[in-house]
Amino acid sequence: MSRGKLLVTGPRILRDFEMVRPELEQHGFDDIVLADVRQQLSEDELIDLVGDIEATICGGDKWTARVMDAAPKLKVICKWGTGTDAIDFDAARERGILVRNVPDAFSVPVADSVMCFILNFARRTPWLTQEIKAGRWTPLDGRSLSECTLGVVGIGNIGATVLRRARAFGMTLLGTDPRSDVSLQLIDDTNLELTDLDDLLKRSDFVSINCDLNDSTRGLIGERELGLMKESAVLINTARGPVVQQAAIENALVNGTIAGAGLDVFETEPLPDSSPLRSLDNVLLTPHLAQSSERAAHRTHRRVIQNVVELLDQHEGRR
Repeated sequence: MSRGKLLVTGPRILRDFEMVRPELEQHGFDDIVLADVRQQLSEDELIDLVGDIEATICGGDKWTARVMDAAPKLKVICKWGTGTDAIDFDAARERGILVRNVPDAFSVPVADSVMCFILNFARRTPWLTQEIKAGRWTPLDGRSLSECTLGVVGIGNIGATVLRRARAFGMTLLGTDPRSDVSLQLIDDTNLELTDLDDLLKRSDFVSINCDLNDSTRGLIGERELGLMKESAVLINTARGPVVQQAAIENALVNGTIAGAGLDVFETEPLPDSSPLRSLDNVLLTPHLAQSSERAAHRTHRRVIQNVVELLDQHEGRR
């Protein structure tokens, strides 16, 4: 049974497409369009592709009402991964389009990436390496994580995983998440202190952003919030770029308002060549790959294909 045309735009599943093609064909997907994607597609780029598709496996593409109107046969949008901030859920609901993501797809590798940023800044490893390679034997003092306080903004699956890892290093832990019901078990296991955002920013040596992007978190960290942080503190963002105002973090790093930042995500991706972040010595940058894990990616491939099949069956059951 043919399931209609499928558009695939998720960059990671596109890389492994020959591996997943047999499974898709087994489920009846014999008409598949593979997009040419660097990071994500704009509205106009999507509109050029969606005219007769019935389902999509997408990345961070801009699925707006305008795009959906250009896809009159569309029944299902399945996100490869967790974040769905680029999908207009209200528009999808109005048009009878079913949407699903893969929750908790990358909690472990993202938490590992957060700890990697923390350890690099605390132990000064990248900077010590640069000094030795330049022929200098320069003492740069590091810090033990047991001497440091970590503040986690957003205590969902990823935030909770970060807290458990940080606790194993003996860090003092603060957390804030007005939208999440934090489990008593997590609080007991990690000795977590819940507080408000301002207090967390003032007291933390490291601040890890692990919240979803939504109307309440867009631009959450700006000039005022960065100004509350210690001059010795480091901000880490592995969540979504627009949670942190890009101009504000650039200014804070240039002016020494905070000591450094570890950034995996940005307001504009890929990061423009003109960004001052590219030339600053007090920032570590990765290209939206905090979730990178071969095992987790392969598991997500299977789950997103299952989601497409289930939602198409569900959509047909409505008729």
